[in-house]
Amino acid sequence: MSRVAILTDSASDLDPAEAAASGIRVVPLLVSFGSETFKAGVELSIPEFWKRMVAPDAPFPTTAASSPGEFKQAYEAAFADGVDAIVSIHVGNTLSGTIKSAQIARDMLPDREIHIVDSQSVSMAQGLLCRIGVEMAADGRSAAEIAETLERRAMDITIYVALETLEYMRKGGRISGAQAAIGTLLSVKPIITLRRGEVGTADRVRTRSKARERLLELITEGEIERLSILHTVAPDVEEFRAEVLRRVPGLDPGAVTVELVGASVGPHLGPGCVGAAILYRPG
Repeated sequence: MSRVAILTDSASDLDPAEAAASGIRVVPLLVSFGSETFKAGVELSIPEFWKRMVAPDAPFPTTAASSPGEFKQAYEAAFADGVDAIVSIHVGNTLSGTIKSAQIARDMLPDREIHIVDSQSVSMAQGLLCRIGVEMAADGRSAAEIAETLERRAMDITIYVALETLEYMRKGGRISGAQAAIGTLLSVKPIITLRRGEVGTADRVRTRSKARERLLELITEGEIERLSILHTVAPDVEEFRAEVLRRVPGLDPGAVTVELVGASVGPHLGPGCVGAAILYRPG
């Protein structure tokens, strides 16, 4: 067993089976539909989340960070299992208060070696860092070296997502009703980007097919080291993955995973979106 444990939160969207097989410990965030609250990934799987999300008249979901006590409990469980140190990788500080809970929990255990890493992102951008951390831990690297490397590599990750509709951004309060109505009227398909903790709009295009094409152009602009295709129950995600692989022939198809976005950002995107989390080679 590696002497360094890798821990993250459920905003990483890591498949629970993969996380368990890799030894990644996942602290669940909370997701609420009206008066019902669930531990994401534990009491409500990502497919179950989407089933509720798209149900007629479903209340718009909200999310909340796990408490410092839950992180402390997860850290203590890891040490009880015999690890010497923990690298704890979390959703970006600019996006969620989750990392604050992790930092408070770390400070509750001053005699333990716990490194907190800000992924500066979410979803599989976090997940890609977790995978690198697991590989480094298996290679015998120290927790300090792993944390330093992941903090540096977080700067090389970008997420792109093409929105299918602006309606869910409106529901989440990200844009006004008028903006959503105008965007819908014009068939605008914004491509959202997340890099180094900042959310922006990479482009605005008309029609779904043009959005897919522009998304492919953006994804393949840099030299790709690792890639995870993201979607929100999009029916054409496998076709999109195949096209990415066709345009980047050097990529190992077995390493290009397809991941369903979960409760942390899914409510603001809505169903039908495709995108990617890309780790680019530093240049």
